[in-house]
Parts: sequence; C-alpha cells; structure tokens
Amino acid sequence: MFEQDFVPGYLKLHKTGELKQRGKILWEKMEKCDLCPRLCGANRLEGERGICGADLELEISSAHPHFGEEKPLVGDGGSGTVFLTHCNLKCVFCINWDISHGGEGRRSSIDEFADIMLELQKTGCSNINIVTPSHYSPHIFLALDLAASKGLTLPLVYNTCGWETTAVLGLLDGIVDIYLADFKYFNNKNASRYSLGAESYPEITQKALEEMNRQVGVAKPAADNLMKKGLMVRHLVMPDDVSGSKKVVDWMAKNLPKDTYLNLMSQYSPYYKAMDYPHISRKITRKEYVEVIQHAKEVGLTNLEIQGYFN
Repeated sequence: MFEQDFVPGYLKLHKTGELKQRGKILWEKMEKCDLCPRLCGANRLEGERGICGADLELEISSAHPHFGEEKPLVGDGGSGTVFLTHCNLKCVFCINWDISHGGEGRRSSIDEFADIMLELQKTGCSNINIVTPSHYSPHIFLALDLAASKGLTLPLVYNTCGWETTAVLGLLDGIVDIYLADFKYFNNKNASRYSLGAESYPEITQKALEEMNRQVGVAKPAADNLMKKGLMVRHLVMPDDVSGSKKVVDWMAKNLPKDTYLNLMSQYSPYYKAMDYPHISRKITRKEYVEVIQHAKEVGLTNLEIQGYFN
C-alpha cells in the first residue's frame, strides 16, 4: 500500500525544471502535430485544427468534483475532474458527444487551467483527473508546473482512451501518478468502423498499457482507501461482442500482472450515432456481461470492479 503522505511524481520534476521543459517539448510537437496515433501533422501552432478538433488554444468543457468515477478515486470530496474539449478517437457511440464531437467548451489560458486545479484541491478533491488529455498534453504539463509552484499536491490522473503513442508516454514518465485507461477494442475492423478509422487501436493500446504499467505499476489503495498511483484499466462490454471482451481479458491476463485493476463496465447505451449501426444499437444483456466476468475470473484476473446489471 502507498502511504498517506504520498508525494506526486510531478513535484520532483517541477523542482528540477524538468516538468516545464517536457511541456515545451510537447508544445513544439504541435507544429506538425503527432501527439496522438493519428499523426495528422496539423500545424496547431498556426491555428490549424487537427483531426481531434483542437487547435493551439486550450478548450475546457467543465471542471468539478465528480462522484461517478471508480470508488478509489472519489473519496469524500470527489475526483477533481477536468473535461477537455474534443477527442482524437471520435467514437460513434460517445456518451459525451457534445464535448468530443460537438466541441462544447470555452477557451482557457494556461493560468486559468492552473487555477482550476488549485480550486479543485481547495474544495477537497482527492486528485486532479484530466479527461481526454492526449491532444492537450502540452497545456496540461505547463499548467501543472504553474499549479505546483502555487501549492498543488494532489495525484494526477491521466484519463485516456488508451490510444497513446509510446513516444508521448515516455514524456509522461514520472509525471502521471495514475493512468486511468480504456481498452475499448480487440478487433481492428471494429475499431476502424466505430472510431473514425482507428484501425491501429488494438496494437497501439496494448503497447501503451504495457508502458503505463512499467511506469506506475499496479494500482492499490493507500491506507485511506484512495488510489495514489498505478494503472487502472476500463473495458466497456458492448453488444454482439463488438469490443472483443474475452480477448481483451485474455491479453491482460497474459501481458499485465494478474492483479491489475480492471473495471468491467456494463453501462453501454446507444448514444450519439450508435442507432445507425445495427450491432451497437442496443444495450448489452445480463448474459453478455456475466460471461465476461466469469471468463476474467477463469483466466486469473483478481482485481475486478464489477458493476450492476441492466434490467
């Protein structure tokens, strides 16, 4: 277990100047953007928007204590969640489509972002939880550096779709305390069909999860039952096995520690454009969900978050 006086990794790198320097390195990547696996090459420094929808300026949809996250992230004060506008994956079933596809949000400066983090800490949040961070990683690091200079001490949660390049993850090493990462698909064709041509999703996400695990290890609660460090994986069970749930579980059992935290999510609903795709136009059944749970236990995964069933 991690101790109550856990110190987030970014504080050390802030003190040495490394945190700000890595932020500048990531910022330069926006000249020919390769911050995510799409490698779209947009010159965001000159105001071009990438495939994700983002240009140079940071856009934030909302920021508040969130009580709907995994229990070890919530505590009494909630997870300090910052929803960033736009998304590189563009899933057709996205529950937050107004943010990821529609661009709902407002322009914010680095200073404002830092102040938001500090305000979330002041309200009693357990962590700073950045949702869809990939395309704004330069802004996150520079704001984090500024917030650290003003007293930020909460663990940093990098809440990602899992589709991350190992090159960018290397720059996150020692800065991110908790990776909260999706493993959405095991099938390339389904990843491409339902997430805007993201055919490389399974292979790239597998490499990303291995790198995340190398950096932060297995997530285990501290003495206060809150998560301070480690890898937490989410997998959304989808209708007609679109997400390849059993194969995802098999891969995790073979390639990650058996006690890796895995949240098997049962809440799939056909949001946004999902009704246009027959295989994902319904909720999952109890049978579909139970079969995945049983399989995960059979292959030896021991740290499962199991949700309620749909009626």
